[in-house]
Amino acid sequence: MFLPALLLFAAPPSTEDLESALKRFADLVSTVESQAADPVNTQQAVYDGAIPGMLRTLDPHSIFFDPNQNEQLKQMENSERKGFGTVVSVLPGRVTVLQALPGTPSSKAGLQPGDDIVAVNGVELARLQFDQIVGFLGESHQHRAQLIVRRPGNARPLQFVLDPELLDSPSVDRAFLLQSGIGYVRVTGFDPQTGKQLHDAIERLGGDQLKGLVLDLRDNPGGVVQAALEAASFFLKPGQKLLSVKGRSIQEQSVDVPKTATHYSFPLAVLVNGKSASASEILTGALQDHDRAVVIGEPSFGKGLVQNVFQLHGSTALALTTAFYYTPSGRSIQKPLASGHLEIEKQAEQFKTDSGRSVTGGGGIQPDIVMPPEAITRLRAALDASGIITSFATEYIQKNQPKEDFEVTPALLEDFQVYAGQRSIQPSVGEWAQERGWVQSRLKQEIFNQSLGVAKGDEVEEQRDPAVRAAIERLIARL
Repeated sequence: MFLPALLLFAAPPSTEDLESALKRFADLVSTVESQAADPVNTQQAVYDGAIPGMLRTLDPHSIFFDPNQNEQLKQMENSERKGFGTVVSVLPGRVTVLQALPGTPSSKAGLQPGDDIVAVNGVELARLQFDQIVGFLGESHQHRAQLIVRRPGNARPLQFVLDPELLDSPSVDRAFLLQSGIGYVRVTGFDPQTGKQLHDAIERLGGDQLKGLVLDLRDNPGGVVQAALEAASFFLKPGQKLLSVKGRSIQEQSVDVPKTATHYSFPLAVLVNGKSASASEILTGALQDHDRAVVIGEPSFGKGLVQNVFQLHGSTALALTTAFYYTPSGRSIQKPLASGHLEIEKQAEQFKTDSGRSVTGGGGIQPDIVMPPEAITRLRAALDASGIITSFATEYIQKNQPKEDFEVTPALLEDFQVYAGQRSIQPSVGEWAQERGWVQSRLKQEIFNQSLGVAKGDEVEEQRDPAVRAAIERLIARL
């Protein structure tokens, strides 16, 4: 259906110029090997010098893999994701458990929301910087880990031993109703199961009966292109163009929605940002060009390369850019590089959607409504960096059992203000009044994180998200 295998078989050049260049290179290597003052490791000189040097004249995405790197690549492709099933809040020098997912090693061992992880395998986390903690925790997920934990209300530290297990990490990780008839689905990447997961999520929310859907592709780095095209076919009519592929050594190819596809007709809003790339841009571009969705957020990353990995002699391999992806209107998804190495055909600045509406080319997807993230105020930064919202939530749920209809009351908000003041966070009356709504929402989110699970906390976060609110307004306006 999608990318034909013909892309793998571009005809190799066999000109006299190439033969002459290869002979000169062989003469150069032979001379260096026999005449250089110091002994030369020929393989290292070619693998680490000549070949990478040549590829740098093409683009930064074409990469040569020596035998060791090629073997690591194969192992990564065949590896399975392991972990402990713990969702944590990471602050400098502090890691707090927000949720121990049911059935996972962390849940079986007895970790609880609100637990502070003091040390892992004898390494005190308080001694590490934020980035060091993130990297260290990621590495520790692959092996048995011994945790020292401080639990609120317990004088003695607790010790846990966790063995990692294979975890199922769906690419469609959030799906809920923002309000009556308006659904929200977040897609974090594209893998072979994404299409089914997306369809199932939409059906759980109401399917054809939905009045609108917010599709969140922010921070989605892409993945399997076919999965993105399958997702696009859920919203577009059979026969509509999804993308085209153009390259120097291949014939232009296009991909359409299958004739047998069935599609949803409810209004659609797509959220993107600067980390939305590759397959997520293919999906967004197709929906925008066919006037199927309003795109809200920030300009996307701009990565629209067709790459293939060629296995070479000597257990080496080459990941090579062979072509470029274009949206249905003809826009190149690939953003030109400052170095100008990627020669993308010169494009007009403006392209037309199906309805004749102008959309901007030049790489990436430009939103219909530009919506940058909210600015981080001084009070927000202080509260998040100190971790006192999480600490307050931990103490609150030790004495209370919040349910899904829980709301932060004015009295609880005042209790938190006193709690913050006792910990040297004392904003002015104006600052507090300005951020009162945000603090109220963050408190509810953290209390839900630890009592009902991070998925429920995310629902609270999305409800206050400016881009999500803008999407809801546009969807309602189309009803």
